Amino acid sequence: MTQSESNTTRDSVESIPVGRFVGSSEKADVVIIAVTYRNEADVDGLLTSLRSEASAHRLRVIVADNDSPDDTLGRARAHADVIAVHTGGNLGYAGGINAAMAFAGEADAVLVLNPDLVVNPGAIAALRERLTQPGVGIVVPLILDGTGDDTISLRREPSVLRSFGDALFGSRLRRRPGYLSELVLAPDAYAVAHPIDWATGAALLISSEAASAIGTWDEQFFLYSEETDYFRRARDAGYATWFEPTAIVRHSEGGSGASLALEQLLAVNRIRYFAKHHGRLTTTLFHGTAVLNEITRCSDPRHRAILRTVATPRSWRSLPHAQKSTGGPDHDGGGPR
Repeated sequence: MTQSESNTTRDSVESIPVGRFVGSSEKADVVIIAVTYRNEADVDGLLTSLRSEASAHRLRVIVADNDSPDDTLGRARAHADVIAVHTGGNLGYAGGINAAMAFAGEADAVLVLNPDLVVNPGAIAALRERLTQPGVGIVVPLILDGTGDDTISLRREPSVLRSFGDALFGSRLRRRPGYLSELVLAPDAYAVAHPIDWATGAALLISSEAASAIGTWDEQFFLYSEETDYFRRARDAGYATWFEPTAIVRHSEGGSGASLALEQLLAVNRIRYFAKHHGRLTTTLFHGTAVLNEITRCSDPRHRAILRTVATPRSWRSLPHAQKSTGGPDHDGGGPR
């Protein structure tokens, strides 16, 4: 065999997928939804990790792209068995999930994943096993950061007292009582499976039954707090959320990037979420703790800018929000590849 023939054979073997994703007309065990924006460098890594899992599960993969200016959609469409959808604009995380759900088809569960993570072998099996327990509607995995350390991904339901505690202490005093922190900081909480209030929306497996009962994601939250709202609505519908540490994903936390505007939106959407589920007086108190949070950190110019935004509700309309695409030759109005 010549060197050229050897290289061709090796390249052919390496290009054979480990597992195939099922099509839209086939029954799936799990439908995987990844909402993308500027994730050209991330898509292949996620899909490669999912192909390994596809050897044990019938997976349907939907990439819903929020009008990325780079070649994110092209990278997804290079995979013939991926359903690649242009959402019709930059609709935000909730809007992207809702757009993808239109192509979900028949499946036992839906796995929502950030595009800038990879799934460790066996993670989907562990999530699915936990989901079989009575009353469980959502399961979240252990999330490791780029260096392999646990991320603080678990949360308690927001309250005035918890917001006050986080404003004063931040991530310090990790052993403080749960009523003084929305963040679940204790390391032992990430070592065992247990029910939780909610978790960051980077990865969550939802039973199809629960997804049907909960309904669509609330698109008033362009980014941030949409998952807080979704988990709360799951509890209201009678479904528990569990943390499963034997299911592991790795999150680069690069995503679509960070900006001052997004940090401002994060702070404001927490107030919007609280206002949705609480009365005016309690929301006013919660708003006050959000202001306090920025005051205690105002030596940082970014926090001074966030403080001005949080304290001035009339400025909130200028924050990032859903925008429809103006169209063009590369925009297909939300249809799949």
